[in-house]
Amino acid sequence: MGKRYRQIDIRERCEISRLREEGRTICEIAASMGRAKSTISRELRRNGKKKGEYEPVYAERQAVGRRWRGSKLERDDELRELVLAGLRAGLSPEQVACSLELLKGEKVISHESIYRFVHGQIGRTKDYGWRNYLPQRKSKRGYRGRRGGSPASFIKMRRSIWERPECAETRDAPGHWEADLMMFSRHGQAVLALHERQSRILLGVRLESKASDPVAEAMERMLAPLPAEWRRTMTFDNGTEFAKHYRLHELGMETFFCDVRSPWQKGGVENAIGRLRRSLPRKTDLGALSDEEFERLFLVYNNTPRKCLGFRTPAEVFLSQALHLKCESIFPLSRE
Repeated sequence: MGKRYRQIDIRERCEISRLREEGRTICEIAASMGRAKSTISRELRRNGKKKGEYEPVYAERQAVGRRWRGSKLERDDELRELVLAGLRAGLSPEQVACSLELLKGEKVISHESIYRFVHGQIGRTKDYGWRNYLPQRKSKRGYRGRRGGSPASFIKMRRSIWERPECAETRDAPGHWEADLMMFSRHGQAVLALHERQSRILLGVRLESKASDPVAEAMERMLAPLPAEWRRTMTFDNGTEFAKHYRLHELGMETFFCDVRSPWQKGGVENAIGRLRRSLPRKTDLGALSDEEFERLFLVYNNTPRKCLGFRTPAEVFLSQALHLKCESIFPLSRE
């Protein structure tokens, strides 16, 4: 194992100052003190005065003052209020950081600093209400695995995602979709979400059951009005609700499945559902949500500028590719 680095202390700074007054070079000072040349050079450059002067007391103050004194958001009340206001408005930390950069004309804070500040508050205060400032409302960072098997071996006519056409991965052509279910705390409530990889358009419909037949019927009903070039492939995870995937073959679509326990391979719909969860959390009672309110959630999503689209909206990209479609066919309708 390598040696552990040790910070220069005040005694060594006094020794550096004495050797500098004797006219010693950086190499000679480093050899005399048993330090690396880069360590001595960095110390003189960062903590020395102008014109090459070096005083140990001044250098010590510089080093102490540069050390971490708490989060930037803890020290700057005005900046903290601006950031928290953006988070309360539903923006992600990255959107807040970029909007402040545009407003100030320079980089103000990074999204990573915002995440660290929020999670730091949770760790120090044990107030888990801070997680509500984050898009996915997670009190801990990272992924937690789950035990259990996979029903992949029981899905008939299952094809691996590795057999999917390359244009689906590169997003060069429209018509490549990903599907997933949004589940809710009330039994039997679910939303079927379909995400188109090129335009990022998101379609959704409420379901009364997550059984495979109703799910397949809903997908057929949503995709049938689209022209053939918008019905090429569909990618699923290995849930049993997609066991009747082969019914989409009648629409001319090929169907593929992610590897076991790898839903991230259909990351487009996973990301879309994560964004939709900001206004449609798991505890929502779908029965109390009107058709107009449900449709409005998808309208907002499809008309929100996306960084991956050059800050165009999914609706704009979809329309530019399919001008012959009626405008209302862009958005999901939950009514018959």
